Amino acid sequence: MTEEREASGDGRERPSTAADRRGRRSGPAPTGDTRGGRAAVREARPARVSPFAKLARFLREVVAELRKVIWPTRNQLVTYTIVVLVFVSFMVALVWLLDLAFAQGVQYVFGT
Repeated sequence: MTEEREASGDGRERPSTAADRRGRRSGPAPTGDTRGGRAAVREARPARVSPFAKLARFLREVVAELRKVIWPTRNQLVTYTIVVLVFVSFMVALVWLLDLAFAQGVQYVFGT
């Protein structure tokens, strides 16, 4: 299967190990490191970022995600709004009727 994919030339070879899928090297740890490569990972971390830079990055990502949203058309929006209003009206009427019934039941049991 792998040979077929590599032979097809579409450039999408599957990673061979879980470490490769996570973007890590699956090769041996660098020589001279007796801690199993942990120090190399720690050294590769970026320096601390200011809270303002984090906020700016967050806002840029929010805007990028909002651009991916498929917004409803005006017709769909009106339809959805009517459906929600009808459903909420039905639920309010149901709760009102149940409240009225329970109030009548309490008055019957305990009297006034």
